[in-house]
Amino acid sequence: MTTPTIDHYRTQYEAWAGQLPGQPLPWLQRTREAALKRFAHLGFPTVRDEEWKYTRVTPIAEHLFTPAAQACIGLDRDDLAPLRIAGAASHLLVFVNGHFAPSLSRPGRLPDGVTLSSLAAAVEQQPEELEPYLGRVSDPDASGFCALNTAFLTDGAYLWLPDGAVIEEPIELLFLTTRQAEAVFSQPRNLFVVGDRARATVIESYASLSDSGHFTNAITEAVVGNGAALEHIRLQGESDQAFHVATVAVRQGRDSRFTSHALGLGGRLTRTDINTVLDGEGAECTLNGLYVAAGHRHVDFHTRIDHARPRCTSRELYKGILNGAARAVFNGKIYVHPDAQQTDAQQANRNLLLSPRAEVDTKPQLEIYADDVKCSHGATVGQLDEDAVFYLRSRGVDATTARHLLTYAFAGEVVARIGDGGVRCHVEERLAARLGEEQVIQQARQLAEGIEA
Repeated sequence: MTTPTIDHYRTQYEAWAGQLPGQPLPWLQRTREAALKRFAHLGFPTVRDEEWKYTRVTPIAEHLFTPAAQACIGLDRDDLAPLRIAGAASHLLVFVNGHFAPSLSRPGRLPDGVTLSSLAAAVEQQPEELEPYLGRVSDPDASGFCALNTAFLTDGAYLWLPDGAVIEEPIELLFLTTRQAEAVFSQPRNLFVVGDRARATVIESYASLSDSGHFTNAITEAVVGNGAALEHIRLQGESDQAFHVATVAVRQGRDSRFTSHALGLGGRLTRTDINTVLDGEGAECTLNGLYVAAGHRHVDFHTRIDHARPRCTSRELYKGILNGAARAVFNGKIYVHPDAQQTDAQQANRNLLLSPRAEVDTKPQLEIYADDVKCSHGATVGQLDEDAVFYLRSRGVDATTARHLLTYAFAGEVVARIGDGGVRCHVEERLAARLGEEQVIQQARQLAEGIEA
């Protein structure tokens, strides 16, 4: 990392420090300053770093981004309708350029004791609740991106569920970036604390309101208590000129369940890390992922599941569809600690290449230090099955529709795992738009239903 780049972000921090929430809090100030020093030491990662050897972040490092100012002038709730995922029944929080937009949000009626607010408001009003968790689940030293987010920690969503609380409706977090006069970054920071036996579904989605090349650097931390359940749906659908780096860090208690659906459908250069620690006996986690890229886009997913206690279960399925000269990276690690006997873990990564120029680097990993385990992993990279295409054409389906049908079916295995029907339908529509002509996809879906019948 060049000195001018480090100096730039240090100068930006000094300029914005007085506007960051929680300035009077010594613990938060120490956290921010330590993260800034760590960023100055680490800089942005390079291909010499093992965890980043296939993802070159030079386009991000070369831009001198400035913090985005809040700007929702001219926006109203009707403008959000095409971007909404969960529909009118959800609890909606909207963030514009990384800042909470109360005029666009609609939290809805929540059970007693539940807190759903902006992180900035929670820092000011109830910092004692945040201190044990904020910055304690994710590792600010993991990369320069994590350190930079922690240094500029400003706003995001805060969810607190007391023991036994259940939220039936999805909680939708919508992060929007507007057109700016210069290259800007936002640093969303989310914290979810799910108490014992509590249950919730959170949808975290990112979208651009222009085709500008902005930079989103997000962190989501979640603590899932004993016997609790959290379903997390993350949709990255920003413009094809946007840069997006994200970390999702989860710590699970005894007999807890965490389900993740990570969807990468946009962005010029994107990287998402999802790390969960099964820190209680009998915990379960499921990681589902789908990435679709074309042109010269680059998409990278890294996952890590730490089996730290006995009798825990994990299931992981990631799929990728690549066209043009797109490139994808998948690195999934299952780490079984010495005390994690009777671990049951399965991992799979499957990739479909629609162009001879598309590339994928896939690396599923098992690192096992216990002897009583049942673990498996695997990866595949291939093209459409020409025999399947021929079969569909023999049934009267034209070649284009046949290929769309098979491509859609390949992705549909992951989408079908989303529990909420309304959310699943929205994701299907977004996927159809990303894969090609929506009309062809609709025809393919109808044909699929007819063939199944």
